[in-house]
Amino acid sequence: MTDSILIAGIDEAGRGPLAGPVVAAAVILDPTRPIAGLADSKTLSATRREQLAVEIRANALAWALGRAEAAEIDQINILQATLLAMERAVSNLGITPDSALVDGNRCPALTCPCQAIIKGDATEPAISAASILAKTARDAELRQLHERYPQYGFARHKGYPTAVHREALRRYGPCPEHRRSFAPVAAARQATVIEE
Repeated sequence: MTDSILIAGIDEAGRGPLAGPVVAAAVILDPTRPIAGLADSKTLSATRREQLAVEIRANALAWALGRAEAAEIDQINILQATLLAMERAVSNLGITPDSALVDGNRCPALTCPCQAIIKGDATEPAISAASILAKTARDAELRQLHERYPQYGFARHKGYPTAVHREALRRYGPCPEHRRSFAPVAAARQATVIEE
């Protein structure tokens, strides 16, 4: 191990969906083992994301996930829950980073210096790697959630407010994994109560 500065890249997946957790990842890349093709996870195909996720987990000096559940999101709001998931991801790293780079315009409360970079997932390899791990982990969880609640179509839309998801919410009301504080879910709950 050299005396190089350990920089953790941090990003999240799942701020916009109506259901499921927000998942954050923290990644410390190994400068001696570069990974080709790192980019913002949203610009990559699902297959390419999965391939890169395997490479990142195999070649990074350290990586970890953190999360905040739907109930926590409802309690503290999505921004605070996102920052909490990021803090949890960094604290789960096996190595303490010297500094952190986070995608967006807000830094979580960390014990090391942190810099927020807007669109950092497209420009900083460590943030790109975190973006990919967070997205692939959350997508896998939503596919599992689909097994429990197939009527909502989670495997397809991953909890985002698509027309199909909104229609399922209207028909069946929210499941325990839906975020009650999000307007479409609150409206569906209200409608379900009125119809009963």
